[in-house]
Amino acid sequence: MVNDAIFRSSLAGLAAVVVLVGLYTQSFKKMLATYIFGMFAIGGVLLPDWEFFERSIFQWSTPLSMDRKRFPRSVADQTTPIRFKMYPIRMAIYTIVYGFAFYKWWMYVSN
Repeated sequence: MVNDAIFRSSLAGLAAVVVLVGLYTQSFKKMLATYIFGMFAIGGVLLPDWEFFERSIFQWSTPLSMDRKRFPRSVADQTTPIRFKMYPIRMAIYTIVYGFAFYKWWMYVSN
């Protein structure tokens, strides 16, 4: 991971949310569900910074070339990290998957 401080602060935020859900619902199962959902959300958003996924989604079915593995970024790309480039289809997939997961989590915790 490029920045461990973001990961640590995300885990601390998740711990706070788990405690708040536990205090509000008085349910260990809902705390556990919140922790698992949060870990998958953090893992899905922050951890996949592998070079394979830093490409357009249309290139995921093609293997990486050896030149790209050795020299992943040009000088122009080094000023802006490639993981922050917006790919519309990737954002749509993230939005659909995490939106549905958040909805199911919220329905479970609120009942």
